[in-house]
Amino acid sequence: MTVQNPLSTTAPPVSSAIQAGYMSGFGNGFETEALPGALPLGRNSPQRCAYGLYAEQLSGSPFTAPRTTNERSWLYRIRPTAAHWGQFRKADAGLWRTAPAREVDMPLAPLRWDPIEIPARPLSFVEGIHSITTAGDAGSQAGMGAHVYLVTRSMQDEYFYNADGEMLFVPQQGDLRLWTEFGIIDIEPGEIAVIPRGVKIRVELSNGPARGYICENYGGAFTLPERGPIGANCMANPRDFLTPVAAYEDCEAPSKLFVKWGGVLWQTEIDRSPLDVVAWHGNYAPYKYDLRKYSPVGPVLYDHADPSIFTVLTSPSETPGTANIDFVIFSDRWLVAENTFRPPWYHMNVMSEFMGLVYGVYDAKTGGGFVPGGMSLHNTMLPHGPDMDAFEKASHAELKPHKLEGTLAFMFETRFPQQVTAFAAETPALQRDYALYGRKLARHFDPTKP
Repeated sequence: MTVQNPLSTTAPPVSSAIQAGYMSGFGNGFETEALPGALPLGRNSPQRCAYGLYAEQLSGSPFTAPRTTNERSWLYRIRPTAAHWGQFRKADAGLWRTAPAREVDMPLAPLRWDPIEIPARPLSFVEGIHSITTAGDAGSQAGMGAHVYLVTRSMQDEYFYNADGEMLFVPQQGDLRLWTEFGIIDIEPGEIAVIPRGVKIRVELSNGPARGYICENYGGAFTLPERGPIGANCMANPRDFLTPVAAYEDCEAPSKLFVKWGGVLWQTEIDRSPLDVVAWHGNYAPYKYDLRKYSPVGPVLYDHADPSIFTVLTSPSETPGTANIDFVIFSDRWLVAENTFRPPWYHMNVMSEFMGLVYGVYDAKTGGGFVPGGMSLHNTMLPHGPDMDAFEKASHAELKPHKLEGTLAFMFETRFPQQVTAFAAETPALQRDYALYGRKLARHFDPTKP
């Protein structure tokens, strides 16, 4: 096997991070080649490509989509995808579920889980997906799936792509190397990566078993939220998103290709690596982002702003202002509001909220039970808010400036109700008494004391 991962790219290096194999910018039109002259100039599909390559277009949107949402890339590869094909048969999807999938009827209640333990048995990325919730309808390109991945072995001569949706990786334990058609992405806890639908990958472990979260987005591609009155700066800045430079495998060896399509996992045998893209250009490509570079904004006098100000990425819907999915984080930040209950307020919401904790302590759940690797679900129009310990502490705290440090929680928020899978309903990690946390809140009402 020959692996080529040069640092050459038509975008001039501006930092050591880019020289290590990335180009910066969100949604840019990139150009990159692993061999000099592999990219054709002035045209997309020449009669004969350099080095005997094939030209192939990968479209992430309809041809007629508006320019602002039109996504496509041209790939120059050793063989086109049509050659990386075979007789497909259904494969065991394990615990991976796709909406619509109503397997159980759960009681009407908020839910929370302890971390799902990483098993000792060998599990590749494809084998290690454990679905927790699904929402919407993948066939209608609306909604999402929330999953936990447990990986104990690297994929070897195995490749995968998801035709049902793009995948947002949120590592919680252990580093991953994502070998993609477009290049190589390394991620660690505190970072995320987005793999667009249809992009082939191989997932490898970098330093032992790994656990994390996946948001499988069936709807519109993730993009940056509009900042509105916030203006041109802060939140997630486009320059901090990194897309890999071209890298390719020239490998002729028996391999397996898995494809998730229509909620079914399919498998075929091929005799070569499909990660054979020598050069590419376009704006439909995988990318990574370091969540520790997020620049939060917030109230500087009184009251508590809506959590939408912490949105990193959003998947739009056909209804303006109503997201198919919002990816929101709660990271290090200063709390300075005066005469204000500073944790999140008690709330009922038309959106449904799947939360996870990468590290640290979430400020609305200080009484224990919500720990790194864990997760919670507060579905459409179900009540939620701080636990008793968080409420009592925040109600009596001295309101001097306070910095939350060493914390990273996140939320997959969707307009659709989330259906809990049978696995999530039956796992011992489900905290059976979580729904009653609100009943511990004490009565403080006294009509004689305004």
